[in-house]
Parts: sequence; C-alpha cells; structure tokens
Amino acid sequence: MANFIDRVHVHATAGKGGDGCASIHREKFKPLAGPDGGNGGNGGSVILKVDAGETTLATLYHVPHQKAENGTPGAGDWRPGRNGKDKILCVPKGTVVKNEHGEILADLAHDGDTYVVAHGGIGGLGNSALASRQRKAPGFALLGLEGEERDIYLELKSIADVALVGFPSAGKSSLISAVSAARPKIADYPFTTLIPHLGVVQAGDYRYTIADVPGLIPGASEGKGLGLEFLRHIERCSVIVHVIDCATYEPGRDPLSDLDVLLDELREYSASLTYGEGEKPLHERPAIVVLNKIDVREARELAEFVKEDIENKGFKVCEVSTATHEGLNELTYLLGRIIEHVKEKSIRENGVDKQRVDVHVKNAPAVPFTIRKAEKDGEEFYQVRGKKPEMWVRQTNFDNDEAVGYLADRLQKIGIEDALVKIGARSGDMVVIGSEDDGFIFDWEPTVVAHADIQGPRGSDHRLNDSSRLTRKEKRENY
Repeated sequence: MANFIDRVHVHATAGKGGDGCASIHREKFKPLAGPDGGNGGNGGSVILKVDAGETTLATLYHVPHQKAENGTPGAGDWRPGRNGKDKILCVPKGTVVKNEHGEILADLAHDGDTYVVAHGGIGGLGNSALASRQRKAPGFALLGLEGEERDIYLELKSIADVALVGFPSAGKSSLISAVSAARPKIADYPFTTLIPHLGVVQAGDYRYTIADVPGLIPGASEGKGLGLEFLRHIERCSVIVHVIDCATYEPGRDPLSDLDVLLDELREYSASLTYGEGEKPLHERPAIVVLNKIDVREARELAEFVKEDIENKGFKVCEVSTATHEGLNELTYLLGRIIEHVKEKSIRENGVDKQRVDVHVKNAPAVPFTIRKAEKDGEEFYQVRGKKPEMWVRQTNFDNDEAVGYLADRLQKIGIEDALVKIGARSGDMVVIGSEDDGFIFDWEPTVVAHADIQGPRGSDHRLNDSSRLTRKEKRENY
C-alpha cells in the first residue's frame, strides 16, 4: 500500500511554565537585603511550520502526541528559570488546520508559514518582581501556568497551478512524467495511480507546478473509486486539464462522453465545497482538453474528428502523445500563458494573488470577566469567568496566606468584588472562579484581607522596616 498520508489527528501539549522563586538576598553584613527570587521560565509552544522538504503528514501520523518542553523554576540571587524549547512540527505546504468541529483554524499555503497550535504556559513571577512600595518583601511567588492542550486535525491539500483530471489509464501519469521530473508508477491497468503526484514544469520563462490524482469514474463525487478521496488536492489549482484517452477500447466510451462525465463529477464535487470571495468553483475555472495517445493511428483520427465538437463547448484542445512527446511543447507553453493570465487578472481584480489564501481567526472583544448566578445539585453559587481571574487563581499558592491576600487584591482591583455586590451576593455565598468542574471554590467574604502573621500588614516585613536604625547587636538579637 502506498505510504501517502494526507489526514492526521494530532494531540498537542505545550510546556508548563516554571514556578517563581521566593527568596531573600543574604550576604555579609546584609543578612536580609531584600527579595531576590527569580521568575520561572516560560513553557515551550507547539508550532506547525511549512517545510519544503515535507511531502506528506506521515511523521505526525506515526507520532500523534506532541509535547513541548517545560520551563524551569526561578532561583535565588535574581536567577530566572530557563524557557522551555518550542516543539516545531514540520508539515507540507498546503496543510489545512481544523478543530474537532471541522472549523478552519489556519491555512498553511506558503513556505515558512507557521501556526501556534498550543501556547506554552507563562512562568510565575518571583518575589523580587512582586516587590513594591506597599509590599517591600513579598514572602511568596507566583506559580507557573500549565501549557495549552489541544486536539487538531490536519488535511493536506496540494498546491498546484495545473490539475490533471481524467479516467483511469487516460495517460495522466505518463503526461506528468513527460513534462516534469515527477516519476509516478505507470502501467496499463486501471487505478495505477493510488496517490497524488506533483511535478514542476519549466517551459521557457514559464515555471509552474502540475498535479495528477487517481482517476475519476462515474459516481466518484458520491464516493465511488479513488478519485473522491484525493479530489481535495486539486481544489487550489488555477487551471484544469481534462486528459482524454482517444485509444480506449472500452464499450460505451468516447472522448465526448468521457468529457461530459468528468465535468459532471467536478460539478457535483464543487457543490460540496465552500469558496471564498472571488473564488470560482472547480468546473468554472480555466480548463483545456488534452486528447492523448495520438501515436495510435485510430486515436489520431478520432481526435481530429471530435476536436471541433469539443472546441464548440468552449475548450481549447491539444492533441498529444506522451509516448512520442508530440504536442507536449505546445501544451506546456499554452499552460504557462494561461497561468500567467490568471495570476495577472487576480492581482488586477483583488490586489493580491488569489492563490495566497490565509485564514485569520477573529478574536472576540476582550471582556475582563463575567459573573452569573447558577445552580448545580440544588446548590446556588456565583460563577466568575474571565481570562485574567482564572489565570490568577492558577498562579496562586493557596498554602501561603500572603499569596491568597495578593490574589484578593488583584480580584478586587478589576472590580469583581463590586460586581458581586451588584448582582446580589452576600457574605458567605459560594463563588466559583472558572468552570464548574475544576474551578476555584470559596465562600465569599467582602474586603477579605489575608496575610501571614509574621509579616504584619500585607506586603511588609517588620524585619526590614527601620532596620537601619538598629545597632549591630540588636540585629543579631532579632535574627
């Protein structure tokens, strides 16, 4: 079986941020010289990056679980933790990123394009970064945040200027082999091509890519044969080439009926796609018809007989032989001129090359937090949701009273306490910050002030206050 993989499911886990450090600087004659705890390092992110050397998604198929490196904790003497290394996942050009609902998150259509699948966790601040005039010697540090965890689905849609479409054994593989360096398998039986092939054509100053897919048969748009499985690989093409076998001996087949079947299948498949502004369905894009195998005498006669009828349908017709290379030079130059014209027209009409399709996710307006009154299992509570308050809760070490007090200050500063009062919360009511399943739960007390007994007023340290007035003997007695 051909080892071509164009769909994968990836579970990405970003690295955790390192915890901040709570430390007091100590040196000779300065036993308590102030806080010197360093910040924790940020966790690494999981990033997709287009690599020209990749042609399939096979690597990610075999290793679907990808994890970035964690950040390391901060240390004393103002030493920060090391940032975790990003996990770079190389993918082919033309990879589309979707979520579990099938929504497009990114379209990696160009060399070097990147998309951050999962962002690394932020490192916690050390107590030296938390010091202020009001809190001169914080006895706590913030915890590092967990990295994002996401499931994504990748689909490969090859990016080619020209797409070859035709029945099995129509000569598509022979054609792409004759005009480019691609070397697909070629044989005289149906469905020789089991995977898409991509080649580069150089015709004078024209340079473009050409792709073929497994042959279409009647009903391919409904799932028959192999064509439907790989039709996504021609969705981005500028020009479609209908390759017609003029030497077939199958009963009921002729060039005109074959062309009608191909057009019908493209029309049916196009109806299932969603197109951006200015994009045309596949069956409405520039197309030409190639009458193949004219090295056979009967095929040449048939090609000349049907050529006028096909031209009356609005198609340019090229008669070629991949065996003797007759007509291939004219075909490659014709395709080069058509592609150049399509690109120039796209730039004139849209100001950009329509082959460059980027997907941008619109972010919702930033809201500090929301509060709602809810009920679960007969128990009422107030639920607070918001990026900042939920992040602050995850950064808090609840074994440290001063850290809890610092959290209360932060929540009060953005107005959560006032909002709870307005919505009708009373002292002792249950409040949940975050989701109902794993959020932080507490009994609300207005204007809570928590602090460690040794510290006195929150953020202060009586051991540091007025220490300059103490004699050396008094300092030794106190410490």
